[in-house]
Amino acid sequence: MKKLFTSLLFICGLGLSASAQYENTTIQVGQKAPELAFDDPSGSKLVLSEINKGRIVLLDFWASWCGPCRRANPELVKMFNDYKGKAFKGAKKGFTIVSVSLDKAKEAWVNAIEADKLSWPYHMSDLGGWQSKSAQIYGVQYVPQAFLIGADGKILHKFVYGENQEEVLKKYLK
Repeated sequence: MKKLFTSLLFICGLGLSASAQYENTTIQVGQKAPELAFDDPSGSKLVLSEINKGRIVLLDFWASWCGPCRRANPELVKMFNDYKGKAFKGAKKGFTIVSVSLDKAKEAWVNAIEADKLSWPYHMSDLGGWQSKSAQIYGVQYVPQAFLIGADGKILHKFVYGENQEEVLKKYLK
């Protein structure tokens, strides 16, 4: 019995340790979302704070080469389509997604946007891969990873691998 109890404690400890390993400690819920200003695929500069004004934003970090990211994209597309026209508390302009790519190759990035039908207008990247300034600013060490930003520009929620994003978003509906 003592061995069983010790084994269970060990397994629980491993689970907590693994969870902590993936926690982003750079960004905290409640803090102002750090500014991002990078080019979209056409070369136009997108500025996160301008997109965010009066709008709830899901800031999604991903890459074309990331299998889990690509598998999550259909759910993001569905969520965007389901919520883009809805009314949200304190967000006069509703909801959108801003995708931040950690790609290095523009062609792969653009092809993935098209192939996965990522229909929202906000896609940005500095094409720096893991050395991307956006990843450094947000402490992103794995993808997919996302942050829900309120219309006031503050971080509402952090997501590891895109779990329960829609469930959290629903809490902010009018």
